[in-house]
Amino acid sequence: MDTSLWFVIAAAMLTAIMTGVGALPFLFVKRLGQRTMGWSNAAAAGLMLAASHSLIAEGVTLDISLTFIGVLLGLGAIVVSDKLLSNKGEVEVAELRGANATKALMILGIMTAHSFAEGIGVGVSFAGSEGLGTFITTAIAFHNVPEGLAIALILVPRGTPVWKAGLWAIFTSLPQPLMAAPAYLFVETFRPLLPVGLGLAAGAMIWMVFSELFPEALERVSSGSAATVVTLAFAAMMAFQMLVLPH
Repeated sequence: MDTSLWFVIAAAMLTAIMTGVGALPFLFVKRLGQRTMGWSNAAAAGLMLAASHSLIAEGVTLDISLTFIGVLLGLGAIVVSDKLLSNKGEVEVAELRGANATKALMILGIMTAHSFAEGIGVGVSFAGSEGLGTFITTAIAFHNVPEGLAIALILVPRGTPVWKAGLWAIFTSLPQPLMAAPAYLFVETFRPLLPVGLGLAAGAMIWMVFSELFPEALERVSSGSAATVVTLAFAAMMAFQMLVLPH
């Protein structure tokens, strides 16, 4: 294993750590009321919709057919997972139980699956050139911060400690360093998988937004208020992608 490969792994590990930064704002928020929890769900929905849009847009530039297949695979995978978890009974994760734990487990699973595609992206980009790899890694690292916030918006209002939410956020991004190395070494094998992975993660995220996050937001705040927060979160994420991470 040469130095350049270690550099790729270290760069991908940095992107994973940055996901935990998204939980830091909750260090300054001590109590969350019902309205704030509703807005938190709506904000998470908006961030995930924007992330899905970004994933599909990136996948389409690589292969529109494989991206479309990935979206359908993601939809199928999340529907099957939902059925299996519904039949399993009570689960426990991140100090949550029951319905809250099931929702948290699905969010964590979706984000983890999403990270596989990002890890492949890091490895493939470094195989192209170090400059491209550095740019892609930096973009993913900054992109992971709001994704970590989306995870924290689900976990912390339901009772997960902030530090543990941060660790769970980092955990969901661990596939990035795990996949970056083989993608870098065997770039031609992994390159065709990238649009499928991007589409898969997007399909699962979109289902989660409309099946779980937005309906739960509507239980705590008005439809107009929830829709406003979703739109603002979506716009903020898109502005971040366009202004902070220009291509």
